Amino acid sequence: MLQRIILIIAVITFIAISEAGAIKVLIIDDVFKNIPDKNNKISKMGKMRGDLLVNGTHYLGNIEVWKDKEGLYLINELPLEEYLKNVVSAEVGINWDMEALKTQAVISRTYALYQIALNKNNNNNYDLTSSVLHQVYKGATIDPRISYAVMTTEGEVLTYNGKLIESLYHSTCGGRTEASEEVFGKSYPYMKPVESNCELSPYWIWERKIPIEEIENALNLSEIKELSIKSYTSTGRVKILDIIHSDGTLTVKSNELRKALDWKRLPSTNFTLTRDNDSFIFEGKGYGHGVGLCQWSALEMSRDGKNYKEILSFFYPGTVLQKYENR
Repeated sequence: MLQRIILIIAVITFIAISEAGAIKVLIIDDVFKNIPDKNNKISKMGKMRGDLLVNGTHYLGNIEVWKDKEGLYLINELPLEEYLKNVVSAEVGINWDMEALKTQAVISRTYALYQIALNKNNNNNYDLTSSVLHQVYKGATIDPRISYAVMTTEGEVLTYNGKLIESLYHSTCGGRTEASEEVFGKSYPYMKPVESNCELSPYWIWERKIPIEEIENALNLSEIKELSIKSYTSTGRVKILDIIHSDGTLTVKSNELRKALDWKRLPSTNFTLTRDNDSFIFEGKGYGHGVGLCQWSALEMSRDGKNYKEILSFFYPGTVLQKYENR
């Protein structure tokens, strides 16, 4: 809806974008929160080019404005390597060790190109979103160290049997990464659980005391009487929980509970569970789905003297680091 736009100012500086090497990012923020429903007809309203200020955030390149019956959508089109500079900054921060920054640059590039190829087949209007659904992207905030990490690895991607891998990653594994089939229902030959140290992370160990009422509201249940762990994944994380409430028993996957409560509220599925009167206490380790590369472990490895190639090889065994030519 038009009234939902806070501010769009254009055009200050023009940037030419060739079709090759560009990426289209659906902006998800406090104003533009939704993703277009594939069942709704979406139409393009216009396109602006330059240094654009949208809801207080700068975006370089092109901004396409789309609309359906649910509202407006903004798609930022810009060169892939420029996009990566912000992703690396948003995902791990400018003060991380250089080898960890290079590691993030390679996996973010690989992930983005994998999504571009995937969405060419799906005929979407965008390649990925700016949120944690894909990779965090917060517009044009470029740091010299980040730029160096991206430029020195320019075009480098991970492949397996000659094809781009789906380079999944997360913040903090809590000591051991998760099996991909436990989270995404798909096994990858290049992404198996490994033990790694991520004690530097603020999410290495955490505790959350969550009122029963909050869980009831999140799951739209009434009078929860008990919450218990029903089963675990192959790596020891919580897989399924049973919730006894006034209308019976609800069996819920741990990731569904995380999503309902909010990902940060329940940082990972690696937890134990106890009751304290009208609340449940979750004591856990890690942050994120746990599959693939652990970012805080990558930082730890870089501080131990490992270079980015060694870090990538550890988390994605059997992959080949090579230049991507078909951009």
